[in-house]
Amino acid sequence: LGLLEKDELIVAKEVKQPMGRPLQMYSLTDKGERLFPKNYEGMTIEFLRDIQELHGEESVQLLFEKREKRLTEEYKNRVNKKSIAEKIAEIAKIQEEKGYMAKVNRIDDHTFELIEYHCPIFSVAQEFTIACGCETNMFKNVFGTDQVQRIRCKTDGDPHCKFLFNYEKELNT
Repeated sequence: LGLLEKDELIVAKEVKQPMGRPLQMYSLTDKGERLFPKNYEGMTIEFLRDIQELHGEESVQLLFEKREKRLTEEYKNRVNKKSIAEKIAEIAKIQEEKGYMAKVNRIDDHTFELIEYHCPIFSVAQEFTIACGCETNMFKNVFGTDQVQRIRCKTDGDPHCKFLFNYEKELNT
């Protein structure tokens, strides 16, 4: 229990009783709660299918584009005024916070790779592959370059998603 508290997965609260020693009541923190499986993806897929059936494919596309714009703004606010290496490190941190198990590697002076070992929206992305394209576009918009490529994707059967960020043109100007 001490380790779980230290890792901020649970919180203890002392509860006084009419007689005897106080009890220690433990509950999950928000961070701890995120570790338990949820069926949000199943419900999300059902809603997206319903929207598609009621309003057409364009409506689903608009929803993903709206999400892309919202995430672009969120990410831009966090990477503002950072170097390219710091921006990519911050993106990995954001993705990690969102459950992607992200890692950054520097390939050479102009190229970084971002690997996402987990996809918290995998079920949705399998059914609605536009989600993957929106993520790639979001990275391009955040970094202000077309030099971002998705070279691996879990929805294609790869073990992880991998992006290459190439800044040779930007660094030479």
